Amino acid sequence: MVADTPILPSHIEETIQAIARLHAAHHVESGPIHRWLDRTTDWVGKPRFIALMAGLVTLWVVGNTVALARGAAAWDVPPFGWLQTVLGSMAFFVALIILATQRRADELAEYREQMTLELAIISEQKSAKIIALLEEMRRDNPMLRNRVDAEAAAMAIAADPQAVLDAIKESHGLLRAELDAAAAGEALPM
Repeated sequence: MVADTPILPSHIEETIQAIARLHAAHHVESGPIHRWLDRTTDWVGKPRFIALMAGLVTLWVVGNTVALARGAAAWDVPPFGWLQTVLGSMAFFVALIILATQRRADELAEYREQMTLELAIISEQKSAKIIALLEEMRRDNPMLRNRVDAEAAAMAIAADPQAVLDAIKESHGLLRAELDAAAAGEALPM
């Protein structure tokens, strides 16, 4: 018997599809170099790469040590200068690949962050409108007691995103100034 697949409401399906389109568009916009970087970073980040590198380093060290012990010429004598050069070069290029991949991932994260912020602002505006409509309905319905609800009236006003941002900056600035003053007070000799 096959388990029943839950049916999602249409607004959830639309949201899932919008996010999938965002990711697909981001992938399509990437060029072949970005896709190569993504695949390389994915491969380097797997445990099998670590195991492969550990095996190669072990083989390099053991091979050179055994060659020296048998009196043969080792291609890289201790302290393994060539091994250090190879590993240092690899580390440099792996770091560059990871940075390039992270930069690309950050672009997608910025899109998602922007979308989340816009949806939060829209949701806040919708909530304010719903509260305003409920208050209007309460006032217009003769069966409900007409009373003044200051909190509902305040919540019915949509927040101005710029005013919220300014208030956040101001409160952070005041907090930072208080912390700086407290730190300066502690640092003064007594």
